[in-house]
Amino acid sequence: MTTTALGIHATTLTKSYGALRVLDGIDLAVPRGSVLALLGPNGAGKTTTVRLLATLTTPDAGTARVAGYDVTTERARVRERISLAGQFAAVDELRTGAETLRMMGRLSGLNAPRARARAAELLERFGLAEAADRTAKTYSGGMRRRLDLAASLVSRPEVLFLDEPTNGLDPRSRQDLWDLVRELRADGTTVLLTTQYLEEADRLADRVALLADGRIAAEGTPAELKSRVAGHRLDLTLADRSAYEALAPRAVHLVPDELTLGLPTDGTAAHVRALLDELDPDRTDIDRFTLRTATLDDVFLTLTGAAP
Repeated sequence: MTTTALGIHATTLTKSYGALRVLDGIDLAVPRGSVLALLGPNGAGKTTTVRLLATLTTPDAGTARVAGYDVTTERARVRERISLAGQFAAVDELRTGAETLRMMGRLSGLNAPRARARAAELLERFGLAEAADRTAKTYSGGMRRRLDLAASLVSRPEVLFLDEPTNGLDPRSRQDLWDLVRELRADGTTVLLTTQYLEEADRLADRVALLADGRIAAEGTPAELKSRVAGHRLDLTLADRSAYEALAPRAVHLVPDELTLGLPTDGTAAHVRALLDELDPDRTDIDRFTLRTATLDDVFLTLTGAAP
């Protein structure tokens, strides 16, 4: 794929803070109009990656282009074409929702009538129209989050960075945000999403990149990553602790408190029967089993060695 077809293109990005190397040469290629989910345990380098690509800090080594422009030498051009919603809502509590969005419109270069129209459109889209004339300090946490996200879209960015955007949102608001991300992708916006919710990545992302220890441990579509650990998973509940501990080294999923673990399988009846006979030939160690499709949780545990 040519670089002009990429909304985000990073090569060997490296970043250290003192003696701590946070990013250790990562590569990313995100096609325009697609969603990349960046996953990893706390401290893996997700937020640092976003900050580098959004021109909030500079890499120690490597290059990156966003919306076609270099994040180091063409910062102003990058900033004209991107928007960022961070992990926490950043709104002025003394302004109303409408004032906040109109102000963002003017700062983005819209004239007053267009800024008012854009603010009204976004207030309606995010379910804030009835609260438009209330100050943000009267908003609930979820409402402030929605206002912050609305503000990030005032300029209709080519590339949108969402750093754990659904933190603090209730299930309905989270679903509304998922719908919005799908709409943005359909409109041609490139989205880089960091999240702790594996279901979120599974539902939204065209591709997923797993960060571990500052490196990309694996990348692919959700289906491709899940197929690397197994198309299906056989969950076993063991009869006692000794039986559980004997099988734990082979597991891709562990729930110690419930003496439950999961092992990869192709999902066929023949393979499931063979596994059960191999693991419990005397039929005394396994209390019950469940066959289920592999999830990104399994991918996390297997490919990064960390819980999500």
